[in-house]
Amino acid sequence: MRVNTTSATEAREIGNRIVVAGIAAIVLILLIAAVLLFINLPDANAFNMRVEQLFVENDNLTSNAEIKLLEILAGSGTAFSDTLSSYRFVIFVLLVFATAMLVAAIAFLVMLIALTRRMGQIERKGIEVNSLLISRDQKAVYLNNFEFKLTEAAIETLSVLAEARMDDDVMTGAEIEGVISGRDAADCDEAAGATRIKRLRDTLGNQMMSELLIKNIARKGYMLAIDKDVIKMV
Repeated sequence: MRVNTTSATEAREIGNRIVVAGIAAIVLILLIAAVLLFINLPDANAFNMRVEQLFVENDNLTSNAEIKLLEILAGSGTAFSDTLSSYRFVIFVLLVFATAMLVAAIAFLVMLIALTRRMGQIERKGIEVNSLLISRDQKAVYLNNFEFKLTEAAIETLSVLAEARMDDDVMTGAEIEGVISGRDAADCDEAAGATRIKRLRDTLGNQMMSELLIKNIARKGYMLAIDKDVIKMV
């Protein structure tokens, strides 16, 4: 058992490392893409520099129309510079948003896979019960510290199943009915015990929980699918 536990722990640690490595790889790829994108974007002052070069190379332009044209070009260069700066900011925000969305998607995917595996384990092994306290006086059952108010008949049925589980016994419907009614099992009807089991499941309420907690073993009978060491009765 210790070997299996160690292997499961190591597998979980390896899985966590893979997830962290995957998220880090995505962030690194997006960071490299952002750097390459910003490097290849044109300089925001490129247009202004060309306009300035026109002023320097054409200092003989002295007419009002020519000067007015150069002023328009200079104003256009400033507008282009402001627009390109705003584009840089928008691209940066979109890259950050894309990174956050991808990381969140991976995190949710990992959580969904883990939840699916956990549900599969529950379906195969039953409910993982850490404590089962049956209080006949209060007509209540405390399952993993969750309180369930049961009828007296349901308490009796659950108590019989709990006592049988502590002895590693599987009880038929007739045996359950015999213990509760005080008669011999041979004189009891199997359907009566099955009816008590059904009423107990109905009283517990949650169909999945009750079906997994109370196992029906074909041709043998009923038993609680929990560790006998967690059962306490007061």
